[in-house]
Amino acid sequence: MRILMVALAATLLAGCAGSVMDDSRSKSPTKVMNSDKPEKVVAQCVQFAWQDEAVFGVDAGAYLQPGKKGGSTVYTRSAEVFVDLSRDASGTQLNFYSQHDDFVTKRRLAALATCL
Repeated sequence: MRILMVALAATLLAGCAGSVMDDSRSKSPTKVMNSDKPEKVVAQCVQFAWQDEAVFGVDAGAYLQPGKKGGSTVYTRSAEVFVDLSRDASGTQLNFYSQHDDFVTKRRLAALATCL
């Protein structure tokens, strides 16, 4: 029963996050970056960097899922900050989206930059 409740909660959160992401994707990304590293390597690095409790405290959740149009997406709770990663000719393109321009968002962007 407990597992069922956790699964249901995760499904509901994913649905909410998906609509927030779709709305953000209808606008220009906050920042576009490129890396010469493979997409999977960069995605795992970003997820790990965003899970650093020493930097982000109790809000250190980061989730990795397949991207909407291929590639990968790494996102935080409620999708306040997320990055879409896709392969391109030179390696990986990263489209970074954020709902707010605050200190935490800047820290997430700086942590992401360490993975490029």
